[in-house]
Formats: sequence, C-alpha cells, structure tokens
Amino acid sequence: QIQLVESGGGSVQSGGSLRLSCAAAPGTANYYTIGWFRQAPGKEREGVAGISGLDGTTFYEDSVKGRFTISRDKAKNIVYLEMNDLAPEDTAVYFCATRLGFYGHDNDLVPSKYDYWGRGTQVTVSS
Repeated sequence: QIQLVESGGGSVQSGGSLRLSCAAAPGTANYYTIGWFRQAPGKEREGVAGISGLDGTTFYEDSVKGRFTISRDKAKNIVYLEMNDLAPEDTAVYFCATRLGFYGHDNDLVPSKYDYWGRGTQVTVSS
C-alpha cells in the first residue's frame, strides 16, 4: 500500500509563492513517476506537473509552465511543487498521485491512470 501525504498549501495573494510537498512512506513509490494534480470547485481534476521515476524528466501543463517547478528528493522520498507568480485561477485543492510500478514519462497527466492519491492540500490565491 502506497500512502502519499501532501502539505504546504495555504492562502496567498496574487503573485505570491508556495511550495507543496508530497511525502511517501519510506521504501514506497520512491522510484515511481509522481504527478501533481488540482481540482477547483465545480471543475474536473486536472494534471499540473509530473516527474519521471526513471530519469527525473519533468512535465507541465501549459498554464503553469515557467511558474511551477516539480522536483524530487529521493533520499527523503519527497516530491515538491514550487509554485511562483500564483494567480486566482490557481486556486484549487492540490493532490499528488502515483502509478503503481510506473517509472516512465507521462506527458498527458491523466488522473484516471493514477492509482494512489493523497488527500490533498488547499491552495487559495486572492487577487
């Protein structure tokens, strides 16, 4: 069983920054591909960024490119999402997720392909 725990959410003003963390229990998911997703009220869950377990290649949804950075600390088994220049449209619950046994590249970040999810952390950006 893979357990993921997100943290780091909060409330910021437009233009602000936050760093989200996704922690997995030791020995689990350390080499799997991890994705960050978000879900705003009344909207479907969407992929935001991903990082390959194989070679650390990163993937971003177009609206966050240049503003968000995903990274991984394998020693701590934590994946980070650094979010800069936040805008009100970034307001959502942010989730991390992984796919069992998948280490490769995921350019699509389709939520239905991911097996294990954290409970999410709220990010609120005010104008």
